[in-house]
Amino acid sequence: MSLSESKLAELAARIKQWGVELGFAELRIADIDLRAQEAGLQAWLDAGMHGEMDYMASHGMKRARPDELVPGTVRVICARMNYLPQAGGAAAVAAALDADADADAEAPGSWRAAEAARLADPGAAVISVYARGRDYHKVLRARLQQLADRIRAESGEFGYRVFTDSAPVMELPLAQKSGLGWRGKHTLLINRDGGSLFFMGEILVDIPLPVDEPVSAHCGGCSACITACPTQAILGPGRLDARRCISYLTIESKSAIPLELRPLIGNRVYGCDDCQSVCPWNKFAQRAVLPDFDERHGLGSASLVELFGWSEEEFNRKMEGSPIRRIGHVSWLRNLAVGMGNAAAAGAKGDQAIVAALLARREHESALVREHVEWALACHR
Repeated sequence: MSLSESKLAELAARIKQWGVELGFAELRIADIDLRAQEAGLQAWLDAGMHGEMDYMASHGMKRARPDELVPGTVRVICARMNYLPQAGGAAAVAAALDADADADAEAPGSWRAAEAARLADPGAAVISVYARGRDYHKVLRARLQQLADRIRAESGEFGYRVFTDSAPVMELPLAQKSGLGWRGKHTLLINRDGGSLFFMGEILVDIPLPVDEPVSAHCGGCSACITACPTQAILGPGRLDARRCISYLTIESKSAIPLELRPLIGNRVYGCDDCQSVCPWNKFAQRAVLPDFDERHGLGSASLVELFGWSEEEFNRKMEGSPIRRIGHVSWLRNLAVGMGNAAAAGAKGDQAIVAALLARREHESALVREHVEWALACHR
């Protein structure tokens, strides 16, 4: 595709508009020069902070070289999509945001207050907000493909590839280069108009579109995310040891959760939102435009006992189309067992329903499940 500078600028503007029409909050464009990221990536890998995520190392520095991943790539269209649910168990979230975008984080009805209340309930199964609806991989990938089809229909054939957290692409540095936001001290991207409760996706293209300017960071002296991390996985600004992160432990790791970290996990059974919940910028978090991220199967209000009772068939059926399904039933039970054990220290020691549920899984065929069940039962003695 050969276009003049003015035509390329016009196309870039139209791509951004098409993206918004498809449900994205914002699109921006970055070049592919990530050389400045290579040393940091290698040092993080060398320190083993990626844990069991072997895929982080398997592609070497290709992760920082988009044109090696997709030959011919010269630009990356970076997109973000808000995921705070519109309805379901998060109705209070929507009401709070609609009523007052500047609501105090602890005000009754605010989404952060609602999440804090869940964490304080020893019987509640706390699932990260992003995972309570449909699998974002499928939603964003389909929408990005529609955008690519639109570009082709309007401008002719071009080389491209769509990604949504699905290939060795350093999407955060690319998004930062594009100006979608800045990297917070917790390493997540923050947008001053939308906080950090959004998904990201990319289209690698061979069209030399005009690039957007990055934005400056606005964390200042705030270190709330570092302080709030339950397992102190954030070692310093921008330094995350994934091996201690609750999201890693409950999603990526397939091993036994380290004994010293189990009590710190509390009742977080899939992911963790603590570093985002305390971020002042998330008072600007926006509701999802698409209904795909509305809560399903009561995942925003379910109890530990209820979810622990799901059979493997029930888990697979109910989690069809959910990001949770990929961890499998065994890891699901492992995580819930830890939450049930921690309920003892949170004021529910000896709770009959919890103990009965654990005893029912005591002879589970998985040694991993049995070990975590025994640990949880010991917590209640």
